[in-house]
Amino acid sequence: MLRYTIGAAFAVVFCLSSFLIDQKPVVKTARENYQTYCSSCHGEKVEAFVDRKWKHGTGKAELMTSISGGYPDLGMPTWKATLNEKEIGDLADLILESLKNVDQYKFASKPTSNVFSSEGQTVKLDTIAKDLGSPWGLAFLPEGDMLVSTRSGDIYRVSQNQQKTKISGGPTVLAEGQGGLLDVVLHPDFAKNQLVYFSYSAVKNEGDQKLSTTAVMRAKLAGNTLTDQKVIFEAMPYSKTRHHYGSRMAFDNKGYLFVSVGERGNEKENPQSIANDLGKVHRLYDDGRIPEDNPFVKDKNARGSIYSYGHRNPQGMLKHPVTGEIWTNEHGPRGGDELNIVKKGANYGWPIICYGINYDGKPITNLTAKEGMEQPLTYWLPSIAPSGLAFVDSPKYPGWKGNLLIGSLRFQYLNRCVMEGNKVVKQENLLKNVGRLRNIKQGPDGYLYVSVEDPGYIFRLQPVNQ
Repeated sequence: MLRYTIGAAFAVVFCLSSFLIDQKPVVKTARENYQTYCSSCHGEKVEAFVDRKWKHGTGKAELMTSISGGYPDLGMPTWKATLNEKEIGDLADLILESLKNVDQYKFASKPTSNVFSSEGQTVKLDTIAKDLGSPWGLAFLPEGDMLVSTRSGDIYRVSQNQQKTKISGGPTVLAEGQGGLLDVVLHPDFAKNQLVYFSYSAVKNEGDQKLSTTAVMRAKLAGNTLTDQKVIFEAMPYSKTRHHYGSRMAFDNKGYLFVSVGERGNEKENPQSIANDLGKVHRLYDDGRIPEDNPFVKDKNARGSIYSYGHRNPQGMLKHPVTGEIWTNEHGPRGGDELNIVKKGANYGWPIICYGINYDGKPITNLTAKEGMEQPLTYWLPSIAPSGLAFVDSPKYPGWKGNLLIGSLRFQYLNRCVMEGNKVVKQENLLKNVGRLRNIKQGPDGYLYVSVEDPGYIFRLQPVNQ
């Protein structure tokens, strides 16, 4: 019995030792090592982390030195005792590969021609208007003129022969920071009622403080004058900050007016609370009344105009020309700009989930997804700072048919998204270095129009025969 027990024990030890000898050390990929050792300080996505100013160089040898030795006095630990040389080299390679994603937006020089070629389509920029400062909103009048809202507070009627006439009677705006006169849309029955809607940063004084918020004014256009002005929406509460107003507008097929409102820079309190209007997309009747079937209208503690929440700063909005859905894009922090379809009662997650990091390089959250929160259709790393957007369904641009075009403020170009249904399958950079591209619209004439800031142009994209 004893001999059997000793023999069995020897067999177990032999098998265990053989098992241990045969086991190879678990080899982790560079991305896995980044998640384990780096993400807690630098954020989950290395593609967001690399979008920064590098103090100690971006060559592979320099990166390996930084990872290996660290900079303890600056808060960067040393990793040479934790990672071997190959793992450190692989991490450096991952950073270098991710940097290429940023480098694609470093366009070499300003355009030398007004002709731009892309995959399948060449266009020429025709100047429709200039010296507009920051032309924010574009709306097309039935006779072919455009209404243009400028952030400074001016409203212009712009004709196709480049004549611009100032419109009087607009709202009083606070043109500070990111505020001012922002979007403009026409009522769906404008030809009959002449109603125009303006979103803007409204202002009021409380004691010695000047406060502002996103508001919407409706007015009637009579010639070059606005009359019958009525403020139909004010986002509550007012705030002392001067950024993240949101303020894009769109009518859906049922005649409801959708309005985006940014969280005004207070992500800890506003976007996840339905007790305030900030960090939300709102749905209204055309006169500002609240629809009875809005998702939170029966909640005594909620703001009845809210349609969706958990937004940061949506600065692009349109109605899909086929489905009628309301699409938005919104600014992330450093990384994590999003493209979304607005859904009734949906939570878009900010700041609980996010694909970006803070401007100081520190993580905002360690989550990019959570049950009950919407995922974007796509997101951008690094941030492109998206603004206006347009679907191309005009036969004038066969090479872009069905594409989604989005203006980039940060990198000053037009982003082309090739779509398959609601999925972005390919992207291309167009109109490189044309300027801070604030808005893009497809006009009733089938042409695309873009507005570019400082000194403030509106261009028509004229197709060139190929």
